Amino acid sequence: MSRSLKVAPEYKETVKRNRFPNQEALATELGFSRDTVSKFLNGKPVDYLNFVEISERLGLDWQKVASKGETTPPPPSPFIIGTPITQPPYFFGRQKELRRIFDKLKGHPLQNAAIIGKRRSGKTSLLHYLKNITTTPAAQLRLNQKCDWLPHPENYCWIFVDLQDVRRQSREGLLGYILECLEMPIPNPCDLDQFMDAVSGKLHKPTVILLDEIGVGLQRCPELDDGFWESLRSLATNYTQGNLAFVLATPESPIELARHTGHTSPFFNIFGYSATLGALTEPEARELIASSPIPFPEDDIEWILAQSGRWPILLQILCRERLCTLEDGETGDNWREEALQQTQPFVHLLEG
Repeated sequence: MSRSLKVAPEYKETVKRNRFPNQEALATELGFSRDTVSKFLNGKPVDYLNFVEISERLGLDWQKVASKGETTPPPPSPFIIGTPITQPPYFFGRQKELRRIFDKLKGHPLQNAAIIGKRRSGKTSLLHYLKNITTTPAAQLRLNQKCDWLPHPENYCWIFVDLQDVRRQSREGLLGYILECLEMPIPNPCDLDQFMDAVSGKLHKPTVILLDEIGVGLQRCPELDDGFWESLRSLATNYTQGNLAFVLATPESPIELARHTGHTSPFFNIFGYSATLGALTEPEARELIASSPIPFPEDDIEWILAQSGRWPILLQILCRERLCTLEDGETGDNWREEALQQTQPFVHLLEG
């Protein structure tokens, strides 16, 4: 069953009639990303919960403006496996790392940070959380979920870059995307010189570029060479009045990653803080387990904590399997063997 909705073609003009001068202003007012608002306004699929919220905030009947034939999905599972977590209410833990990173981003000048962790340790989900938590309406968050990390979050511009996306693996594609997110004109050609001219001295609000899968960019993208990274370092250091910072996700320290991929740019020396992702704390892990719509027996909770090592992906898998059996009315411990089999692709997290 579909978990997304889109505006019916006959209502596109209706939803675009609002008092906001542009999509960025509308996104800021509604507390959603510009990408989500753009998709909504242009009749592209939007996550069900976001579609309903945006419709209501614009004074629209979501059931009326939704494309006919769309089905209303059931509530999403609280345990998300296989894809990064992008909606803040389903993200748990990492409070220490979040506090340290936001401390680097709420002062002036903004400071850079690196998120280091094993494969499937939650690096991408943490990047999304940084981007979304401060602008998500409180009504969409869990009770008492902290969101006041920044004094004026509405002033910030967040740019998420997935370097696995082939469109971001060339200079022109990546630089054009950044300018698009900044709502700046995209020159033709969009080369490094033109980009530097377009941005230098014109970045007047705090801007954070989140670089996901930077190892892919260094290994597979010859256009993203040392000269490219040196220019970005120079831009952040000298030409943006302290309003630009980078947060990157990597399986090892930026300096080691650069060395292993044959890069020598000083860009990889500017990350003064590194957050190394390990297991969740026990209170954080228990909070995730407690999000189940059906409470787990205490002996199951203790077993899940022990077998998962409190790693988020393992917790998610074990909780999902237990919830499924409870929903089916099954009793006994037979579910545990199947649950452990489901965790096998990720047991590397428990090593060392």
